[in-house]
Amino acid sequence: MTQAIPQQEYYRALVDRDRAYDGIFYVGVTTTGVFCRPTCPARKPAPAHCEFFPRAEAALLAGYRPCKRCRPLSHPDQVSPVVQQLVDAVEAAPDKRWTNQDFAALSVHSATARRQFRRRFGMTFVAYARARRLGLALQEIRAGQAVVDAQLAVGFESASGFRDAFARTMGVPPARAESAQVLYAQWIDTPLGPMVAVGSPTHLHLLEFADRRGLEREILTLRQETGAAIVPGASPPLVSIQQELRTYFEGTACDFATPVALAGTPFQQRVWEALRQIPAGCPCSYHDLAARIGQPSAARAVGRANGANRLAVVIPCHRVIAADGTLGGYGGGTARKQWLLDHERRAFGGDAVASPGP
Repeated sequence: MTQAIPQQEYYRALVDRDRAYDGIFYVGVTTTGVFCRPTCPARKPAPAHCEFFPRAEAALLAGYRPCKRCRPLSHPDQVSPVVQQLVDAVEAAPDKRWTNQDFAALSVHSATARRQFRRRFGMTFVAYARARRLGLALQEIRAGQAVVDAQLAVGFESASGFRDAFARTMGVPPARAESAQVLYAQWIDTPLGPMVAVGSPTHLHLLEFADRRGLEREILTLRQETGAAIVPGASPPLVSIQQELRTYFEGTACDFATPVALAGTPFQQRVWEALRQIPAGCPCSYHDLAARIGQPSAARAVGRANGANRLAVVIPCHRVIAADGTLGGYGGGTARKQWLLDHERRAFGGDAVASPGP
């Protein structure tokens, strides 16, 4: 049994514009008839004028209309039209070197592109486009193209500048491109906010909520373990996991068949495999999970293995709760953990008793 989050906590999240609660609840403002997401930039109402809802549909049924500023019927932090326009432009010409004239042709200010890309991807648009170009250059060199031809094809006029940028991004100079390892990253919108997915051409290596505590450290560790550069791009596992996440959040399927790469100790891998056997809607305790792997006294170690999981939702560490029925910890935030448990109980059944939401 899990515990409901007090409405005082929802109001605190509303006042603080706490991004961890985006998608977790919606607030109807009785004085305006409008409902908003927690991070809405509008002036905050008094507590007496707030009505909280677990889903946008519930607010609509109660007679509230969606706010035009925070757009509560869209995904939290859904990619903006400007970002989507620029991403599409990069994909249409990934070898393009961008200038101010190119931004002007799209009626986009370069400062707007820089600001919105940094908010969405943690890097500027120029850095994003450069990484995409260097990834393309790597593919061309591996396909047998001369280094100088690959350099010119992706818009680098200076050979030394190309070598330096390639080495900084890929970890090896262009002449050693065959030994370079590359992982591709994509941002996937979900009802709980964007997730970062990182994969090779064959396996998914990381899937986390973009605002997860310690995500930067996880990505750095992944780079060190694999010796790989991480650049924007697509691969079959990233396409697959995006589709599987869509059906999971829609409540139509909860099976994940995307191949995953599990980098951990033998004990951690046993825990992760046991996590994948927990049915949706049937959370268990850390002690129960320890017993399932044949080490009933290792509950604390099981908890640490849970925390080391880099594949949120796919390896469902959110399905493990404390022995007293409280939520316990979760890297993506306990509010998201509660939402995931409630979603699975409603969509996929099970014997769990979860909170009814706000």
